[in-house]
Amino acid sequence: MDRTTPIATSDITGLVLAGGRGSRMGGVDKGLQKFNGTPLALHAVLRLGAQVGEMMVNANRNLSAYESFGVPVWPDGLADYAGPLAGFLTGLERCETPWLLTVPCDTPLFPTDLAKRLADALVEADAEIAMVSAPEPVDNGGAPILRAQPVFCLLPTTLLESLVRFTQSGGRKIDAWTAQHRTVLVPFDREGDAPDAFFNANTLAELAALEIHRTR
Repeated sequence: MDRTTPIATSDITGLVLAGGRGSRMGGVDKGLQKFNGTPLALHAVLRLGAQVGEMMVNANRNLSAYESFGVPVWPDGLADYAGPLAGFLTGLERCETPWLLTVPCDTPLFPTDLAKRLADALVEADAEIAMVSAPEPVDNGGAPILRAQPVFCLLPTTLLESLVRFTQSGGRKIDAWTAQHRTVLVPFDREGDAPDAFFNANTLAELAALEIHRTR
């Protein structure tokens, strides 16, 4: 695959990861919880859909609700809610474009230039995978530190065989798999970048707090 030319928007399929158990939300289907009146997963579909050529959703229950969003919905091929990497695997198996961009369903404020910045960084670094690195607050109140966000990844569909081998051997950690490939971390800490762009709502209380915070 030629990585010396820009990656076209039409060559990227976006994948919203909504296949988790939602255990920290009391077992509810996280992707269907509302943010500003819109299901989280639909919010992600619309936000990412404006940045890529195709869209799909990875979900493991309430499939008809997800199908109502108007994009293809695919459940995990791995059993027992195997985590986000199972969603990656499903996405790579179903992707019909050269590139796949993954986002979780619980981070509704991710940047509207996410795809472009990851694609540009991947080409510039001649990498196989581009992964978000975003500021996270520290407990002592000091300056935020940059931390990798493995669920935000741009990767080529040519890595499917590698991921099949990794998961068949029992691997489930995204960063353990991406460490096997040339990965560039892309910082989202420019002036003007929203500090809460990658805040993920793990509980219903966090989701409500994020909604209140953004409407002030």
